[in-house]
Amino acid sequence: MGYTATVSRRIRWGVLGAADIALKKVIPGMRGCARSAVTGIASRDRARAEQAARALQIPRAYGAYEELLADPEIDAVYIPLPNHLHVPWSVRAAEAGKHVLCEKPIAMNAGECRELIAVRDRTGVKIGEAFMVAAHPQWLRVRELVRSGRIGRLRSITGFFSYHNADPRNIRNIPAFGGGGVMDIGCYPIFISRWIFGEEPRRVAAAVERDPRMGTDRLASALLEFPSGHSIFTCGTQLVPYQRMQFFGTTGRIEVEIPFNAPPDRPCRILLDDGSDASGGGIVSEEFPVCDQYGLQADAFSRAIEEDSEVPVPLEMALGNMRVIDEILAARDIA
Repeated sequence: MGYTATVSRRIRWGVLGAADIALKKVIPGMRGCARSAVTGIASRDRARAEQAARALQIPRAYGAYEELLADPEIDAVYIPLPNHLHVPWSVRAAEAGKHVLCEKPIAMNAGECRELIAVRDRTGVKIGEAFMVAAHPQWLRVRELVRSGRIGRLRSITGFFSYHNADPRNIRNIPAFGGGGVMDIGCYPIFISRWIFGEEPRRVAAAVERDPRMGTDRLASALLEFPSGHSIFTCGTQLVPYQRMQFFGTTGRIEVEIPFNAPPDRPCRILLDDGSDASGGGIVSEEFPVCDQYGLQADAFSRAIEEDSEVPVPLEMALGNMRVIDEILAARDIA
């Protein structure tokens, strides 16, 4: 099918589904990987799989997910399917002996995640959640700065993540498919807060507003109380697009300008503020060279396969996120 690069020394990946995130972000990001190669893509529509394979120079196309899972030349699968299909197809992939990197949120609820942990332990394959932010150098640096005491003792995290999508036909707005803002984008500040604090919240409080027609949460604000401090965030699906995360310590502050959709074609920047000047005179910046967080994510996962080590975001970490999501979504609607 036109793409003939040698992949024998790299983990051979198959993509289960032709979702936009796979075609526009993940597969292009993996093209420059040192340890990973996309060798197959499957769709329930064979013509769509073949079209994607031609466009992205993928050697193999399959007209059914089962065909890809049956191929002994595939080592690992990336699953970008709708949320309600994450666990069912992760289970089938694991039972077929494939390692699994599944899009976030990895399950519809914490109970499903526990089921997936049991399957992982039974089959012995690697399964991880695709929080690509955990591979980006800007986030590794933020965590390093916090742990080194650069901003003193971390006490508060604030975040905001929003976009505007009011289309009832869009999968993000269909409750049965795991739609809604908390599942789609609220999971990011939840993950980052837990990852940076290095703790689990002992209490969660939330205010949730649901769209009266679609039933999905369109505006949610949550307070996570950790042993070391608080995290507060808002996410919305019918707001102006915006994203930002800030970390407040006893002696300084860190701000991440583009926390989640870090661009693959230009540098990223974080700001460090010592608080000495309210007009910004105490702010310095750190810039990170151009990189693709999706490619870094894939190679980190492939390295875990090669070295039989822990994947970047293991299922235990995913379970902690699902527990918080469950608590937020259990909050009563705003009157």
